Amino acid sequence: MITVHHLENSRSQRVLWLLEELEVPYEVKRYQRDPKTHYAPPELAQVHPLGKSPVITDGKLTVAETGAIVEYLVDTHGPQMRPPAGTPEARRYTYWLHFAEGSAMPPLLMKLVFDRIKTAPMPFFARPIARTIADKVLAGFVTPNVERQLAFMEGELTQRPWFAGRDFTAADVMMSFPLEAAAQRAGLDARYPKLQDWLARIHARPAYRRALERGGPYSFAS
Repeated sequence: MITVHHLENSRSQRVLWLLEELEVPYEVKRYQRDPKTHYAPPELAQVHPLGKSPVITDGKLTVAETGAIVEYLVDTHGPQMRPPAGTPEARRYTYWLHFAEGSAMPPLLMKLVFDRIKTAPMPFFARPIARTIADKVLAGFVTPNVERQLAFMEGELTQRPWFAGRDFTAADVMMSFPLEAAAQRAGLDARYPKLQDWLARIHARPAYRRALERGGPYSFAS
């Protein structure tokens, strides 16, 4: 039996969703973030040395990193969730599978960090300096990169309904986390109708809804 070590408001939600799509039985072990630091609890380090989520255990095997977990689950339980090898769809599948964390998430994470800097407790005399620096980094680097990526993804979805092609694949599961984050915190709005439609379609999938029931709602608001 697969056990998902599930941290609230984390990338592990995608693992639950993929397991629901594959209809593979699994158990959920929940972990709560520290309410002040938002860090994962130390108990997760007993599962994997880095103490982060997602991580799964399958018998004696431990697999960490979302992309590695997705590839493991597709290899062992769901080859139908990726296109046939050697096809254009397979090449796009591989690209988007890695784009999700390699390119999409870093600027979104930077936006989260610098937004928090602007509201973080600090001495009153330091607050305007910190806000000025944060605003300059956001305006000069982070926001342009986020908008460039959203425009790129929007253009890709004008050519096909799903990221790899005509069919829903595990690449769409991987892309859900950055696009959920962008919708909540980074300006994924009416300027990007194809991305909004894509989000609406994944939200309507029964497996997605079941995963939320198992893992609980998650938010990028804090």
